[in-house]
Amino acid sequence: MDNQSPVIISVKNLVKQYNDFTAVNGISFEVKQGEIFGLLGPNGAGKTTTLEILETLRDKSGGEVIIDGLNLDKDQNSIKKIIGVQLQAAGYYPSLKLLELLDLFSGLYNVTIDKMQMLSTVGLEDKAKSKFKDLSGGQKQRFSLCTTLINSPKIIFLDEPTTGLDPQSRRNLWDLIRKIRGKGTTVVITTHYMDEAEELCDRVAVMEAGQFIALNTPEFLIDQLIARGFKRKKEVKLANLEDVFLDLTGREWRDQ
Repeated sequence: MDNQSPVIISVKNLVKQYNDFTAVNGISFEVKQGEIFGLLGPNGAGKTTTLEILETLRDKSGGEVIIDGLNLDKDQNSIKKIIGVQLQAAGYYPSLKLLELLDLFSGLYNVTIDKMQMLSTVGLEDKAKSKFKDLSGGQKQRFSLCTTLINSPKIIFLDEPTTGLDPQSRRNLWDLIRKIRGKGTTVVITTHYMDEAEELCDRVAVMEAGQFIALNTPEFLIDQLIARGFKRKKEVKLANLEDVFLDLTGREWRDQ
């Protein structure tokens, strides 16, 4: 992504209310084509609600959302055709094999796909005839990412995609997300891992109580904090314990 990239998501004064509770309180932002954009914040900040509105899964209470030139109020069916949404594990039939699940999803999207090629994209070609319930946690997350790509979406939405994964699976999923972005797909991601956001995201928005309290590149926000006199209590080294772990155990995909 570069600064001249066109805007693919435009959100203006987005509001979501539940009776007397305001979950999203008038946020505005833009996401550029080919960008990895992160939504950060503590539990209850409004991240997932915002994501679900953009995914057409939840109605908004106010504001305007334009996705690739399509108005969320008028063009939901058209928007659904150009986005990919990561499902949680509960969204799959556990006793179906991966090839059968891909048949099901491609039928729902009414598209023809090379199933083995799609599985190879996420390193699961050798699990093609395995049942979803027999996959490890990391494999389930990779298959979830695979299904977001079935309709060749312009934008994919990932809600905490690496939660609970071991270091190998987490780092390799980062590589997959970069690979997807490298093909021109825009990625909107939520995560509680700040190192993940710093590593992956071109820009991040930090939410608190339904509002944005910061929006910029990770580098700018870090430099801004340092400029205010912030110093870490512990000296930062050139490597961390996760780097040690990966160096000792390798970076290949794990089946367990």
